Amino acid sequence: MRVTVGPPILMINHGSTFMATDLAGEINPHSHLGLFSDDTRFLSHYACYVDGSPWIRLTSATTTYYAARVYLINPQFTSRQGKIAQGDLSLIISRTVEQGIHEDLDITNNSSKPVKFNLEIALGSDFADIFEVESQQCVRRGHIETRWREAENQLETSYKNDTFYRCLIYKPCNFTSQPHYANGRVTFEISLEPSQTWHTCCKYNLIDNKHVREAVDFCCEDMVNPTTINTEIERLHCQWRDSVTGIVCANEDVVRLYRQSVEDLGSLRLYDYDFEPDIWLPAAGVPKFVTLFGRDSLIISLQNMIIHPGFARGALQKLGQLQATELDDWRDAQPGKILHEVRQGELAHFGKVPHTPYYGTADATPLFLITLHETWKWLGDDSLLQNNRDKALRCLEWIDNYGDLDGDGFQEYQTQSSRGIENQGWKDSGNAVVYPDGTQVKAPKALCELQGYVFDAWMRMAEVFDVLGEGNFAQELRIKAAKLQVRFEEHFWSEDLDCYVFALDPQKKPVRSLTSNAGHCLWSGIASPERAARVVKRLMQPDMWSGWGIRTLSTENHAYNPYSYHLGSIWPHDNGIIAMGFKRYGFTAEAAQIAEGIFDAAKYFASYRLPELFAGIKREPAAFPVPYIEANVPQGWAAASVFHFIQAILGLEADAPHQLLYVDPHLPKWLPEIELQHVEIGNSRVDLQFWREGEITHWDAVVKSGEVEVKRQTWQPWRI
Repeated sequence: MRVTVGPPILMINHGSTFMATDLAGEINPHSHLGLFSDDTRFLSHYACYVDGSPWIRLTSATTTYYAARVYLINPQFTSRQGKIAQGDLSLIISRTVEQGIHEDLDITNNSSKPVKFNLEIALGSDFADIFEVESQQCVRRGHIETRWREAENQLETSYKNDTFYRCLIYKPCNFTSQPHYANGRVTFEISLEPSQTWHTCCKYNLIDNKHVREAVDFCCEDMVNPTTINTEIERLHCQWRDSVTGIVCANEDVVRLYRQSVEDLGSLRLYDYDFEPDIWLPAAGVPKFVTLFGRDSLIISLQNMIIHPGFARGALQKLGQLQATELDDWRDAQPGKILHEVRQGELAHFGKVPHTPYYGTADATPLFLITLHETWKWLGDDSLLQNNRDKALRCLEWIDNYGDLDGDGFQEYQTQSSRGIENQGWKDSGNAVVYPDGTQVKAPKALCELQGYVFDAWMRMAEVFDVLGEGNFAQELRIKAAKLQVRFEEHFWSEDLDCYVFALDPQKKPVRSLTSNAGHCLWSGIASPERAARVVKRLMQPDMWSGWGIRTLSTENHAYNPYSYHLGSIWPHDNGIIAMGFKRYGFTAEAAQIAEGIFDAAKYFASYRLPELFAGIKREPAAFPVPYIEANVPQGWAAASVFHFIQAILGLEADAPHQLLYVDPHLPKWLPEIELQHVEIGNSRVDLQFWREGEITHWDAVVKSGEVEVKRQTWQPWRI
């Protein structure tokens, strides 16, 4: 069986443009569906008729992330020549997306007699902001005008609200029947002999204040033909696919999951943010988060190190460019802070929402530093540190001056914006931070993982500033990290919980809720080895470990709901980070157990696509993973979590500045052998082979190019 996520729809996407329809290829104007680009819905209604009657869907599918096809037949109807039986006509709708949408309409007369009929296409545009589409509270602020330009055979629908302008041009082309427009429908009068086929292309061109996103001229069969590369989208996607680490493994499920994750990351590429063909960054997820995010881009970059460490350059470059330079409470911005999210719709254009960009995230700034250091460790490029030195200093200053709101040495957050996000850790839904009795924790809140991220960032930046020749500053950072580690153990450890607490509340009292956040404290290395062992044991107890993964919240918490967003669900990326933390403290079997749970869940999902999250229900006979109804698929850090799991199992750790790659493999029984091909470390490429004999894991390395030495070394927490 295959589990699909959310209501059945057809979704295609490319860059900042995506189109979501029902399975018949249509768009109900009262739904969340539509053709979107840059946070605006350009097409809110689409329906197709034959002489006024709707077609009958046979089947449909997305054939690749940017292409979909729908097969339909006619119902019985009476034409000007008499009755036409059901199925005498067939219609194939094929759509591809690059900048705009290219649509192919192919109708075949399958009967033994000539037919004449009208093909009618109903189109409507509301140009709603994506935030309002999601809330189903669309407000019309400007003026919509529709014109049929007969000379050009195109329908132009435009929206203008002061300086905000959007326009959809629907242009049939390559037709043999002249199109006409009336009553909101484009109509073709079609005559077909027996076995004759009629074809037209329809281009959806999207125009805004900055862009003209024009549909390609290629028909669908040319776009998706594997023997030719006709478009820039396919050329760049093939380049991405060819540049990443390859995998060879007898476990076919692992191979399929790995390859689908590579495909999903490529499908999320935000082409507007490309610096070079190999320097780019992904959207967070489709359909809600087709935009630049800080936290997501950085975590995806960290997850991607073993498959393509250069991928992180795009995130570091763009987020560095948009680093905040001034105080702005409306946008929760302070000097040195890394952004949370950028939006470009009407609400952002007029300042109705603060996403221009919005900086309401407490963890993106230390994560920027962590990603900078980790990228350098994999690439060995000292210029990366030199070029980002000033940005790193501003991040460090933000941590001291604004991340610590009250000067107590801990990181807290509290929104200053009237439209800001209440919770600014990775669990950023409004009800995510709760006491054991299920009641909400008020701001300011000091999450446990934020302390770990800052500790990790300080330790990493100490190494960076040593390399930059600023040893005194590096020592200051180590001293600060050591003091934070001591304070963290004093204030965040709970003997009763046998784990680190979720957070400190406004009165600095511990929030004694058991959550997955504690696992992040192992990933960052702030936890003491003795207490790390207890955290591992506690997180693997039945109230946290579901069998499919570690839940975000214990089943014993009064707010627990396995079908919620953050109160008991399972997030693949969260589990990947926890597995990395388990490995860091030597708990190899538990790390592999988490990987097995997530990988087993992935086998149930359509196309092996891991969704953003799924329900925290118990794994038992006859059960299967239940997706969160509004989960994003594809979603960047869910897809890339696969690479974190493999890195944890194999114990891969880079030191490219010294031309070293460390391994510490412990293969579980379900993964008896695996080979990684063309792993990138500095300017070198190496093939790594791992296999299990009895309880012992063996390995071999073949350097394919460059100079790198591969050694076995056990992962260690930070040593101060």
